[in-house]
Amino acid sequence: MKNFTADHLFKTIGDKQLLNDISFTIGEKERIGLIGINGTGKSTLLKMIAGIEDLDNGSFTKPNDYKISILLQEPDLNPDLSVLDQILSTDSPINNTVREYEKIVAALNIDPENDKLLDQYFRLQKAMDDVNGWDISSQAKTILSKLGISDYNQPIRQLSGGQKKRIALAEVLLNKADLLLLDEPTNHLDYAMIEWLQEELVKYPTSILFVTHDRYFLDAVSNRIFELFEGKLYTYKGNYADYLEAKSIREEENARQREKAKNLYRRELAWIKRGAQARSTKQKARIDRFKELDKVVSQKTQTNQVDLSFSGTRLGKDVITIRNGYKSYDNKTILQDFHLLVKPGDRIGIVGKNGSGKTTLLNIIAGKENLDKGDLLLGQTVNIGYYTQESVDMDINKRMIEYIREAGDFIHTKDGKTQSAAQMLERFLFPMNTHRTIIRKLSGGERRRLYLLRLLMEEPNVLLLDEPTNDLDTETLTVLEQFLEEFAGVVITVSHDRYFLDKVCDQLLIFQGEGKIDKFLGEYSDYLAEVKKKSIKAEVKKGEGNQKVQKQSKKPKVKKKLTYKEQKEWENIETKISEVEEMIAAIKTEMETCGSDFTKLQELMEEEKKWQEQLDYLMERWEYLAEFAE
Repeated sequence: MKNFTADHLFKTIGDKQLLNDISFTIGEKERIGLIGINGTGKSTLLKMIAGIEDLDNGSFTKPNDYKISILLQEPDLNPDLSVLDQILSTDSPINNTVREYEKIVAALNIDPENDKLLDQYFRLQKAMDDVNGWDISSQAKTILSKLGISDYNQPIRQLSGGQKKRIALAEVLLNKADLLLLDEPTNHLDYAMIEWLQEELVKYPTSILFVTHDRYFLDAVSNRIFELFEGKLYTYKGNYADYLEAKSIREEENARQREKAKNLYRRELAWIKRGAQARSTKQKARIDRFKELDKVVSQKTQTNQVDLSFSGTRLGKDVITIRNGYKSYDNKTILQDFHLLVKPGDRIGIVGKNGSGKTTLLNIIAGKENLDKGDLLLGQTVNIGYYTQESVDMDINKRMIEYIREAGDFIHTKDGKTQSAAQMLERFLFPMNTHRTIIRKLSGGERRRLYLLRLLMEEPNVLLLDEPTNDLDTETLTVLEQFLEEFAGVVITVSHDRYFLDKVCDQLLIFQGEGKIDKFLGEYSDYLAEVKKKSIKAEVKKGEGNQKVQKQSKKPKVKKKLTYKEQKEWENIETKISEVEEMIAAIKTEMETCGSDFTKLQELMEEEKKWQEQLDYLMERWEYLAEFAE
């Protein structure tokens, strides 16, 4: 078997220990989602596995012919290569032949009468046959097409950052490896691309270790979860939903253990304060136990329960109005006779293909760009906070707490209380001992989280969010979503993240391109389901063509009573239901006694799931049989 094993890994960057003696094994065909808050070392771990970054200590074990490919968040591509040359840049006989063939084809399109080129063309056609290069060429173009890249000969230097990320993704997908490492693969992808990639990874023939903020994607693709937290690695069987269930049970158990420890702690504290007599040599074991309890009580949970019901500045009835809006770039229409009325409390999601003008609309509302024609009216009380995709302009030599206090020392809650800058940093997953950290020591994701918090400290009443999920981890997104649920103002967000849009927005603006913008009331998943339903209807209608629908001449027989076999089933089914219910109750009781044995806990959860499925089936059968038995 082709397994990849990591043994006793250690890694420290500056004064932060990212990995503290972690070990794991990646088996064949495993699809592992790697999660953890920004700055815990997810990207660093991927780079170490790929050999890009060194370990402080520890080792990796893999077969000699084991191949690893990695997609970095910021891929390093050759600006002088064409798109097709880049994704075929791995040195192999097939890739080399395909690259030469495509160059000759491009040259012949310019000079079709060139005899020298024709000779090379015929020679390379035979070479393509010999190495079976036609399949690779077809696969490469198919992947690029699915990722929205149509000009295969365009130089890399002419592409945007998002296009470069998609080309790097195409490259690692094409050059199949034993272990595929993906760092935020859904960034810069629209919904159709994400859905295609999701399907590709589910059927990917080898192993995958990937980092993503897209929780629907994580849930659909993964069959195992790795969680990095404070230098340790926690592993879970199953997908993201299974992880959430197991983690919630684990944290409930941890909370119970901490409460027990607190009770002991109080008694031990009273004893140890009695003075020198209590600290005699014979009581040393008891003092040591006190110290251990002190550690347990001071431990923090992995999930921060937050109350983010902030008031924001008062928002009047008039918020944002756009009338007869027009906007275009280089003969490309973005807005055409566009009307928008934003009311207090609105939650608007903006979706659509890349380059269709979604960010432009946010820039217009924020006053960064002007309409070519039409009117933009903002209410007098509107205070806009704009979270942009652009790199954040922050003084990296400042300390975190200083940077946040520039926006405000306090933030006001709905009940009239205040939260200090330090309290807010803790709520946004920055522990108290890190508050005086200099910003340059933070990871890119941590800086984006800090930037988001500073924006909220300004207490806006209209939030414009441009792809906020691209740079934030799942825990920070949960914190942000909790904030937005309680936020009294308006939220307008551009996003491709289905999970985030479903939780935050109740209406959509759909940019179709060429100035056409549709509106939809409801969640993003509802909209996608409606689009899919229309697509299926259109396909069915097209398939029917001129075919005639034959009417059934005979009416189907109507069932009136149970068969002999069904009668026997009916007589025993209630007993079976009771037995299964007792089995589920016994498993739940055993789960409560597992303590910190999380491996056993997950086994019991899987067993409970199987029995629950059996119970669901029996209940359906009971309802069916009861209809005829009565």
